[in-house]
Amino acid sequence: MAKKLNNQMNQPVSPDWHSREHPTVQERHLTANPGDVIDESKSLEEKAQQVAVDVPDITGDHITVPTYFIVEYPDGTQKALHHVKDAEEISDVIRQARVDEDGNRIWW
Repeated sequence: MAKKLNNQMNQPVSPDWHSREHPTVQERHLTANPGDVIDESKSLEEKAQQVAVDVPDITGDHITVPTYFIVEYPDGTQKALHHVKDAEEISDVIRQARVDEDGNRIWW
C-alpha cells in the first residue's frame, strides 16, 4: 500500500482534455474572432448584420469590422463576401469600383 508523504505538494493543474465537458476553441477549429465563423445557412440579410470585430483599439478608437461585405454586381445580383475567405475578390471589387467607364483607373 502506498504511504502518503507528509511533504507532498498538491498543485492545481488543468484537467485532461478527455475529462472536460466541452471541447476547447482549438479542438472546435474556431478562429480568434467568433464573428469570423462562416455559417452558410444564414440568409444574405443575416450575413449583412454579422460583425467580426467590435472593440476599441489601442488608441481608444472604436473598430467595427463586418464579417461579410455585401456586393451588388451590375446584373443586380448580390453576394456576401467573407472578409477573410473572400479578401481577394473584395479587392477585385474595390479595384473595379475605381475604374471609369473607359476602363481607366481613377485616383483620388
